[in-house]
Amino acid sequence: MRDARPAELVLGSVQLGLAYGAANRTGMPSHGAALKLVHRAADAGITKFDTARAYGDSENRLGEALELRKGVRTVTKLSPLGELETDASREDVRAAVDRSIWASLLALRRARLDCLLLHRASHMFAFNGWVWERLLEHLEDGTMLSLGVSVQTPDETLAALDCTDVSHIQMPFNILDWRWRESGVIDRIQSRAHLTVHARSVFLQGLLAADDASVWPQIDGVNAPDLIDFLNELARQFERTSTADLCLAYARGQGWIDGVVVGMETEDQLETNLRLSARPPLSAAACAALERRIPRLPAQLLNPAEWPK
Repeated sequence: MRDARPAELVLGSVQLGLAYGAANRTGMPSHGAALKLVHRAADAGITKFDTARAYGDSENRLGEALELRKGVRTVTKLSPLGELETDASREDVRAAVDRSIWASLLALRRARLDCLLLHRASHMFAFNGWVWERLLEHLEDGTMLSLGVSVQTPDETLAALDCTDVSHIQMPFNILDWRWRESGVIDRIQSRAHLTVHARSVFLQGLLAADDASVWPQIDGVNAPDLIDFLNELARQFERTSTADLCLAYARGQGWIDGVVVGMETEDQLETNLRLSARPPLSAAACAALERRIPRLPAQLLNPAEWPK
C-alpha cells in the first residue's frame, strides 16, 4: 500500500484511442493533439499512464509519446480475447494471450510491461484457468513486472483478492458508490500488504463533473437535476471549488487508494485535473462526514454497463 502521500493522478488514455465517455463532447483527439497532451502530462509530473489493448490507438500513442521518457510507467490490460470460443483449446488460449502481450510490447515500445491487468476479471478462471496460467509464466520470465486485475463489481474484487499473485487492482470508485464499503472490499484491501490500488470512474464517466442533467442515464430512483444541486451544495459546504474538485478530493483522500485514473481528451481537461490534484485531498474525518450525507442510490447507476442504451 502507499505511504502517507495522497493518491497520485494517473492519466487514463481510453479517450486518446477511442471516442469514449458519456460526457465526451469532443471525441478522440488527433494524433498530434494526443501526443502533445501526453507530453504535457509527463512534463507536469504525471508518472503513471493507464491504457489497454482494447483502447483503439491508445497504446500506440502512449508508446510514441513516452518512448524516450524516464521514470514513467504504463499499466495496460490484456485483450478481452473476444476471438476465442468458450471451448477453445489450451494451445489456442495461450497463443491468444501471447499475441496480446507481444502487441502491447510493440505498441508501447517496451522490452517488458510495467504492469498487465486482466481486462475481464472472469478470465482469471475462464478457459480452465489457462489465461492466468500463461500470464503467471510471463510474470515469472520477466515479460511483465507486475500482474493484476481490472474489476467491475465487489464480487470480482473479492475473488481477485483471494489470489496472492494479484499485486494490482483497478476498480471503479466514486463519491456515490456505497458498494465497496458495504461488501467488505475496502477492509480486505487494507489487510493486503504490497497491493497497489488504482481507482477509476471517480467522475462516473464524466457525469459528476459535467453539471449537465441531460447526459445522465434514465434510471428509476435517480433525479439527476436534484442530485446535481445536492452535490454542488456539498462542494460548497466542504469548501471545494466544484463538484469535480469534491469528487477528486474524496477519492484522493482514501487511505487505501494509490492512484486515481482520470481519462482526458483535451489539454484543458488535463490542466483542470492538474490544478485540482494540487489541492489538498479531503481528510479522513471529512470523507467520513461526507459519506454520511450521500444518499444510497440504485446500484444500476454505479455500473455504466447496466445503464439503459
